[in-house]
Amino acid sequence: MEPILVSACLLGVSCRYDGKSAPYSPLLEHLSELHLIPVCPEILGGLPTPRTPCERIGCKVVSQTGNDATAAYQKGAEETLKIARLFGCKAALLKERSPSCGCGKIYDGTFSKTLMDRDGVTTQLLKENGIQVFGESSIHQILSK
Repeated sequence: MEPILVSACLLGVSCRYDGKSAPYSPLLEHLSELHLIPVCPEILGGLPTPRTPCERIGCKVVSQTGNDATAAYQKGAEETLKIARLFGCKAALLKERSPSCGCGKIYDGTFSKTLMDRDGVTTQLLKENGIQVFGESSIHQILSK
C-alpha cells in the first residue's frame, strides 16, 4: 500500500491545540493494513502544544485572542507538503474541522462552533498539489483504495 499522510492526533499523539489527542478508533483498527506517515502541520509550523484555538478568517488564521497565526499555518502546510513528497504520499487522512487539516468544512472564524464550506490551510495546499485529502470520517475511502 502507498504511504498515506495522517494527522498525528488521530493516532493518539497529544498535539492538538488543547494538548490532547483525538484517537480515531476506525483508523486504529486498521493500522496493520496501512502505511501511515503521521504529521501535525501546526507543530511543523512552530506552534506550541497546547496553544490558543485558531480559526480561518478570510486569508488569515487568527487566534481566539486576536493574534495572527497565518505565517505558522502556512509554514506548517509547506512542511507537510515536503513530507508528503518525500514519502510519495498521494492521499492524506486529516482531522476534520481543523483550521489546518479540515477538509470540506471548517469553523467560520467567529469561534462559535459554526461550520462553513472551506478547507484548512494544509488541506488546501495538499489539494493544490494533487494530493487527495479525506477527513477521518471518510476512512472507508482510504481503505477501499
